[in-house]
Amino acid sequence: MSTELSNVDRAKQRVAFAAVDEFVSDNQVVGIGSGSTIVFAVKRLAERVEKEKLNIVCVPTSFQARQLIVDNKLCLSDLDRNPSIDVTIDGADEVDGDLNLIKGGGGCLLQEKIVAAYSKKLVIIVDERKDSKHFGENWKKGIPIEIVPLARVPITKVLYDLGAKNVEMRVGSGKAGPLVTDNGNFILDADFGVLQDAAALETKLRQVIGIVETGLFIGMTEKVFFGKIEQDEIYSKSKK
Repeated sequence: MSTELSNVDRAKQRVAFAAVDEFVSDNQVVGIGSGSTIVFAVKRLAERVEKEKLNIVCVPTSFQARQLIVDNKLCLSDLDRNPSIDVTIDGADEVDGDLNLIKGGGGCLLQEKIVAAYSKKLVIIVDERKDSKHFGENWKKGIPIEIVPLARVPITKVLYDLGAKNVEMRVGSGKAGPLVTDNGNFILDADFGVLQDAAALETKLRQVIGIVETGLFIGMTEKVFFGKIEQDEIYSKSKK
């Protein structure tokens, strides 16, 4: 069976390696994000730890991230033992012109946001398809919103009142019924179309009782690495 990477995976690998090489150094606590691009970042981190004998501890954002850390024989930690993180490397579903993010397509948004919030730097690695001027230009699946299950119906009504064009409860893969997050909650995907003011919407959503967290990451990003799919190139954007 061929192990050759697709153009998309090569783009993900390039940005993952670049981020780890630029932002990870000895004696750091590193937050490990979730998703397909992070697999390459953890691989690169493990290579550097072994080769350079780096003292690195890793804080996961999900069950998947925890397994990646363990499988690559990296030092597993948590926020109890390491409440301040030097840098977190994570992916995103969409990045707007102000380096705000939509995250949560993989269902891990709450723990991802917690780890990001207690990180000195949040570094994002994506392919160029995630680069947008405004949210909703490329990502068409809506904003992931983690909710307390018993509030699903009233929250859905509130989301429509706030301007959502469509709201769907995310269903589990390979099972009947809703997707249940690592925290025992449900996720609603709310399509607000193309967003001109993501920060204002985030403020409104955070005021809704029963919403645990949203997939809008506003003003949290230090730098984003974008991998070009058809060329062996990357480009980046940094916080102003």
